[in-house]
Amino acid sequence: MSLYQSWPLHRILLRRAGVIIIGTLALPVMLFWKDRARFYSYLHRIWMKTSDKPVWLAHAESAAGDFY
Repeated sequence: MSLYQSWPLHRILLRRAGVIIIGTLALPVMLFWKDRARFYSYLHRIWMKTSDKPVWLAHAESAAGDFY
């Protein structure tokens, strides 16, 4: 039994298209903003999200195999 559901491909593609659009439109403003790393880090989390599971948990589960 899984606690988290994977999203369908069309939802993932819509999220990623939105990230590209928002990132491109924000680029001129972000060039001069001192806290741009936080904004692009947030966009990266949106890009990586493929289910309702938290991104950090998905990364932690996938990285566990690197040490064993």
